[in-house]
Order: sequence, then C-alpha cells, then structure tokens
Amino acid sequence: MSTLIDIAKLNLFYGSFHALKDVTLPIQEKSITAFIGPSGCGKSTLLRTLNRMNDMIPDVRIEGSMKISGIELYSSEVDVETLRKKVGMVFQQPNPFPKSIYDNIAYGPRIHGITNKSQLDEIVEKSLRDAVLWDEVKDFLKRSAFSLSGGQQQRLCIARALAVNPDILLMDEATSALDPISTLKIEELAQELRKKYTIVMVTHNMHQAARISNTTCFFLSGELVEYAETEQLFSSPSDKRTEDYITGRFG
Repeated sequence: MSTLIDIAKLNLFYGSFHALKDVTLPIQEKSITAFIGPSGCGKSTLLRTLNRMNDMIPDVRIEGSMKISGIELYSSEVDVETLRKKVGMVFQQPNPFPKSIYDNIAYGPRIHGITNKSQLDEIVEKSLRDAVLWDEVKDFLKRSAFSLSGGQQQRLCIARALAVNPDILLMDEATSALDPISTLKIEELAQELRKKYTIVMVTHNMHQAARISNTTCFFLSGELVEYAETEQLFSSPSDKRTEDYITGRFG
C-alpha cells in the first residue's frame, strides 16, 4: 500500500491554545486508520484538518505540512469545495437533509452539475448499494430520510458522501450514537468500503479500533504518541502511555 495522506510537523492553534503538536503521520491508501485517545486529545481536530473543516472556526492557525496525493492541502491554490468532494465526512450524529431518501443522495451530484435523471438514478442506486442500504429503501426512495431508523440514517449519510465519488471517507465517531446492531452493520460496511476508499476514523471505542482498523494512532494532549499496525499497537505498544491507556489505567 502506498501513502495517500502525508502529514509532517503539523501544529494547530485555536487562538493561543496549542491543540495539535508536531504531528507527523503517513496514512496508507485503501486502509482503515483509527485515531484513539481520551476526550480533548486532538483526534477529531486532526480529522477535521483533512477536509479543512477547521477553516470555519475563527482564530485557527495551522503550521506544517499536510498533503493528499502530493498536493499541499493548505495551499492558497486548493479549491476547498473540490477538496471536500474528494474527502467526504460522516459525523457522530446522523444528519440527513430534510429531503427524500433519493434527494439526499442526489444533492451532491446535482451541485456538481449532474442533472440527467438516468445518471442520477444510477448514482443513487450505486451509492445506496455501496452503503448496503439499497435493499431496505429501494421501494420508497421518495419517503423522507427522517422515516429511517438511526442506523439507516447513518448509512444514508455514508451513501450521500459516496455519491460524489470521494477518495477518502472521514468518520468522526460515526457509530457512537447507534445501537450495537447498527454499529456492527457500519463496521462491516467500513471493512467492505476500504477496498475502494481510504477511511480515517475517530473512535472512542478501542474494541472497535482493534476489530476493524489496519493502523491505529494514539493521541494524548495534542501529541501523536504512537502509531502502528493495529495488532501490534494493542498487543505490544512501544510507549508506556499507550499501554496505560489501552489497559484502562486512564482515559
């Protein structure tokens, strides 16, 4: 596997608060990378730098380098809208639009200029199939997205992100608001999607990271303490702080 995302000496400040400290991390393509660590350690902050969502927060300052496919993300030449098409995001709470199931999926392609109905039909079906939701909703695509269960809504949000053909899918604690059965479905879905997409996920659930990720990164107080293949990090961490966290001594 080759490196798709290359982060080097990244520092992020919210005003005078130093939220990310000298983070250097290569992320491999077509794999699942999990960010773990206690609340407030910087894992969601780092995730949001990958599609420049932190741009929306006042007084944010970023130093260092973050490249996707060799392109510097924070260059003034990068078009943020195009970047967010390539780097989709799924949030902690399912957030479907107040539209039909069909229109939730077709929304992004329409924004990017696709208006042909048969083409949109094809994208909607493919995206819902990729999100393992098609068979559950194909007979009532005109129903409100809010008619779906929480787990179905989250898979709909994943399908919506996939509809614009991203390279990378960011998942910010995407299962923490779901019941165990829905969580399992999303985990199985993520493992299937990594064959086509690069997935970076923040999870508060270490068992989840151990179950489905290829690489795990442990953060503490804005610092990337350790990253390694998941099995290695959980079985023989090289840093005492990692060991203390995964064995439940703190966090």
